[in-house]
Amino acid sequence: MTAADAGKWWKEELSAFHLPHVTCHLHLLLLIQKKKMELYPKLIMDALATVRYPGTGKNVVEMKMVEDDLRIAGMHVSFSLIFDKPTDPFMKSMVKACEAAIHAYVSKDVEVEIKTKSLQAPRPDLPDLLPGVKNIIAVSSGKGGVGKSTVAANLAVALAQMGLKVGLLDCDIFGPSVPKMFHMEDARPYSERVNGRDLIMPIEKYGVKVLSIGFFVNPDQATLWRGGMACNALKQLIGDANWGDLDYFVLDTPPGTSDIHLTLVQTLPITGAVIVSTPQQVALADARKGINMYQNDKVNVPILGLVENMSWFTPAQHPDEKYFLFGQEGVKRLSEEMQVPLLGQIPVVQDICQSGDDGTPAALDPTSVTGHAFMQFAARVVTETDRRNTQLPPTTIVGTHK
Repeated sequence: MTAADAGKWWKEELSAFHLPHVTCHLHLLLLIQKKKMELYPKLIMDALATVRYPGTGKNVVEMKMVEDDLRIAGMHVSFSLIFDKPTDPFMKSMVKACEAAIHAYVSKDVEVEIKTKSLQAPRPDLPDLLPGVKNIIAVSSGKGGVGKSTVAANLAVALAQMGLKVGLLDCDIFGPSVPKMFHMEDARPYSERVNGRDLIMPIEKYGVKVLSIGFFVNPDQATLWRGGMACNALKQLIGDANWGDLDYFVLDTPPGTSDIHLTLVQTLPITGAVIVSTPQQVALADARKGINMYQNDKVNVPILGLVENMSWFTPAQHPDEKYFLFGQEGVKRLSEEMQVPLLGQIPVVQDICQSGDDGTPAALDPTSVTGHAFMQFAARVVTETDRRNTQLPPTTIVGTHK
């Protein structure tokens, strides 16, 4: 309908009414609404040009996010929005914003259908997120302060010393300590294009591929994230990183039982868990909770065994002397009670603290007291993992309830 035709139509319609000016105007609007609207591409594109992508100051049209597949059929409009990554955090909000713009600037009666596409290939579907990883070991503890991260770091290094391909993921989003233990506080991972995806390249040191949220945040500032944001960051470190082929993927989990642990068992088929505790009763009580979490019917991750950290204190000058500062063989008794293997006992020696602060894990020196203990512990982990793989079926990821 041209402007001239519209003017003629309005006059013909209004001539039938002898009403005051305001009433005629309202009637005119009603008549216009009754007249079926004709949609055309420019009308839709002009509406979409009002939608800006957050943080850029540019609209979706000038960013070429609207694919050239716009289709109009009566009052039905369909098109695709193109995003750089399939994990774009604004994907859902942008779709809603485009729908709202068309309803606001075109008509509320328009039926809008928007599909999303990404320039990068999507993550592999679960549970095949890490096809090159043979064994996934979760190092866990019921409470903090028992040396879990020290055990995880030395386990990874000891496995690498044995000639195995090893990866270590620091899963403690709120208190990452692995960068310090590997003396990589200033490291900044980069990304590479691999099979159509931009993947984070883990940093390799001591033969171990390492990633931690500590590489991406200011170490002097607290990470004030809600659980959902922390879990999404963890998923990126797992699924958007180039871990490649690994014999062992060691997960340094945060203390306790939390959202992070649930995310891990819902994302990865964990081969087995190693529970870390000190001999004292207060730590053993929480270790039981850690064991129960993995043995829960809904989780069903095998316990490879327990490791007792800080079993005794041995002075460097007197390696044959033992002082039981936190009780004696508490974890051994717990392992017998829970019917799970005792994988090792790690003594407290002054150089283990120094090596952790210096970023040189004790397992790098198998001749030292603690280095030897960690190598024996790693060998036992390999034995128990092989036994678990022979006797039990592969672990399945825990289903999510939507």
